[in-house]
Amino acid sequence: MAIARKRQVSLVDTKYYHCISRCVRRAFLCGEDRFTGQSYEHRRGWVKDKLLELAKVFCIDVCAYAVMSNHTHLVLYVD
Repeated sequence: MAIARKRQVSLVDTKYYHCISRCVRRAFLCGEDRFTGQSYEHRRGWVKDKLLELAKVFCIDVCAYAVMSNHTHLVLYVD
């Protein structure tokens, strides 16, 4: 069951958060799809640039990130 964001994030406890986002239905974020042979590698740079751009707008520091073939990991610091 989903939990409301205001109950998940507690800046009193910690300002660091590990966030994960993944693709569904065997979709590829980047890399090469073994089944179709199609390459989605061009998206990796786009995801990185957009992530860093949005971090400036929302006053969140990106401590670490990993853009994998079908998911991303972010370690964020809420400023």
